[in-house]
Order: sequence, then C-alpha cells, then structure tokens
Amino acid sequence: MTTARRQATRQKLYEAAVTLIAEQGFSATTVDEIAERAGVAKGTVYYNFASKNELFEELLRHGVGLLTASLRKAADDVAARGGSKVDALDAMIRAGLGFIVRYPSFTQLYVAELWRTNRTWQDTLMMVRQEAVAVVEKVLGEAVAAGEVSGEIDVPLTASALFGMVLVAALDWQAFQPERSIDEVHAALSRLLQGRVGGTAARR
Repeated sequence: MTTARRQATRQKLYEAAVTLIAEQGFSATTVDEIAERAGVAKGTVYYNFASKNELFEELLRHGVGLLTASLRKAADDVAARGGSKVDALDAMIRAGLGFIVRYPSFTQLYVAELWRTNRTWQDTLMMVRQEAVAVVEKVLGEAVAAGEVSGEIDVPLTASALFGMVLVAALDWQAFQPERSIDEVHAALSRLLQGRVGGTAARR
C-alpha cells in the first residue's frame, strides 16, 4: 500500500472511530463496526493498527496534532503580518474555535478522555496536550518579554487556562448555544483575552 493510500485509509479509520466512540463509547465500539463504518475490511484495520487501543491512541495523536498545527499557523500568520503577540493569541483562539467546529466529535472525546485516569494511552494524551499548550505558552511568553502582557502572570498556568477556556467555551457553545455564530463566540473570548491577559481592563 502506498504512503498516500495508507494515509487516506488511516484517515477513514480515524473518522469512523471518532464518530462511533462519540456515539456509543469506547468499550461498546468494536473493530468490526469501525471497519464497516470506514468501508474497509476488518483486516485493513489490523494492517494499520495492532489493536483498537492503538487505533484510538493514534487518533488522539492525530487529532491533537492537527489542533497544534492550526494554532501554530495562526500565530505564524499574525507574525508574518507584523501583528502583536496579543493579536497572535487572539488569532489562536479563533483557530481553536474553527478546529472545534470542524471536528466536534473529536473535541468531545478529547475533553472526556482528559478526565479519565485508567486508560493505557493516558501518557500519550498528556504528552500531546502539552505540545498544544506549549504553542500557546511560547507566544504568551513572548508577549511578556515584549511588554505587551504583565510580567506578573504565571505563563504556564495562563497558557493552560487559555487553552482550556477555548475548549470548554466551544463545547458549551455547540451544545447549548448553537444559534450563536463563531464570530460572536470569538468576540466574547477575545474580550476576555484583551481585558485579562492583555491588561486593557486595568488601564481603563
């Protein structure tokens, strides 16, 4: 199987697995069902992944990797335009919301798994989460160094808080306020960023 074909097959399996697990839970989802939903033979699942556990672990790596890449690109695009570090953080919030709109089932699974402690992939989940938060932490640290943000803030904790804020606010939006547009949700979170992290509230 060529690399491109294998990647396409894996993508089908990721999409099938995340949808099924979101619908009925990890334990209740079988490899047969994943194969059927993906439109492939059961053997194809085992050709690509040794087990259902490995498939799910790689799914987490893949999904959080996409999120991390989207956050990094948002920050890089702002930097290329000569924008501020706070502008880059704001763009990352928008990128995070866009990711969640595009992959709602994955986001629900990801947040649910963060609270579980008995999974074999817990270490992997923590590692890929830290990679995503590190992107935010880097830009936030640069904002402090540039004098855009108070040096008194706890950069690692604030980066985690921003990352978590986007995830939880977006899930709440999708579940309870779906009539709101992404622009409205982004504007609300942007005001929090500008007022609390950016410090505009303190200067008024």
